Amino acid sequence: MTNNTRASGKKRVVVGISGASGSAYGIRLLEILRATPDVETHLVVSRSARQTLQLETSLTVADVEAMADVVHSSVDIGASISSGSFKIHGMVVAPCSIKTMSNLAWGNTGELIARAADVALKERRRVVLMLRETPLHVGHIESMLRVSQAGAIVFPPVPAFYNRPQTVADIVDHSVMRCLDLIDIECEAAPRWGETSRSLLAATIPSSAGAQAQSPQGAMTHD
Repeated sequence: MTNNTRASGKKRVVVGISGASGSAYGIRLLEILRATPDVETHLVVSRSARQTLQLETSLTVADVEAMADVVHSSVDIGASISSGSFKIHGMVVAPCSIKTMSNLAWGNTGELIARAADVALKERRRVVLMLRETPLHVGHIESMLRVSQAGAIVFPPVPAFYNRPQTVADIVDHSVMRCLDLIDIECEAAPRWGETSRSLLAATIPSSAGAQAQSPQGAMTHD
């Protein structure tokens, strides 16, 4: 992946927060990136997302915008991130609504999130869409196919349970970490497979020696 950075050495990451349910993903993404020294965040909050934030969290839009280095209006089509000459490291839309994904899929780029994502794709830069919708009809799936063919990564934040999450925050952290993996941003916000799985499996699955010891003498054991 091309390392598009500023002269200061910081990686520019565009974060779009659309109106889908799941604003916690975008907020947590900003929190983690703010604590990452070599990243500069550019935030776009859609008009619908402003309402969703009020419904789902105790934060104001101003609180969320304060987590970013640069904030762009969703209607500012002349923003820096709307141009391919403005180098970015990658872009994440978290959460990504069906409307935002469909706008990108079908070239309706009149709002800045879709425009910035479209520009990033034409410049062959990484774009991750944390799609939040279920169930899906054929039109949704067709849009998923089109954005994937254009180079975007459709990443529904499906929770993992092998890491034994204890809270909703644990589930959010794991999905955000996996999302950041896709744009090559180092993050260790949650346990990874192999770090927890071996110890858990060792505790639940008896060893072959132990299994043989428990078998009657001379008995044949089968898998």
